[in-house]
Amino acid sequence: MAEEHPCQTPEGHRLCVNNCGFFGSSATMNLCSNCYGDLCLKNQQQASMKSTVESSLSAASPPPSSEIQSISTSTIAPVVKIYAAEIQIPSTEKQIQQQPPQRPNRCTVCRKRVGLTGFMCRCGTTFCGTHRYPEVHGCTFDFKSAGREEIAKANPLVIAAKLQKI
Repeated sequence: MAEEHPCQTPEGHRLCVNNCGFFGSSATMNLCSNCYGDLCLKNQQQASMKSTVESSLSAASPPPSSEIQSISTSTIAPVVKIYAAEIQIPSTEKQIQQQPPQRPNRCTVCRKRVGLTGFMCRCGTTFCGTHRYPEVHGCTFDFKSAGREEIAKANPLVIAAKLQKI
C-alpha cells in the first residue's frame, strides 16, 4: 500500500549551519540571510580594527639603532611595555560619541512629544502640528531673502551683445 519514506529535504533547501531554523544556500556558505549578514558584518569590523591597529603600529616609530644596541637583555621587556603603552587603540566609547546627534523629539514651543511626526522648520528647530507654521512659532528665518537667492540662482541674468549701428 503506502510506502513510508524517511523525511528528506530537497537538495536546494538546506537548513542554516547555525541551526537557527531557517534555510541557507550554498551561495551564502549554507547560512540563512540573517546569519550571513551577521557574519559579513563581523568580518568587516575585524578587518577595520586590524587596519587601525596596523596603521597605529606603523605610526609608532621604533627607537634609533644606536639605542637598541646599548640596551641589555634585562631591559628589553620594560622598553617593549613602554612602546606598547604608547600605541593607543581606539575604544568603543569614542565611536559611540562620534554618532550623529539625535533629532529632538519634542516641540520647541509647547514641549509636546512629536516623535516621527515632528516638523523641522527652516530655522532648524522641531515643532508639533500646531506650531509648525512660521507665523505661529515666531520663526527667525528670512524667507524673502532665501527666495530671492533661489530665484537668482535658478534664473541667471542674460545680457545680449549690443548690435553695432550701420
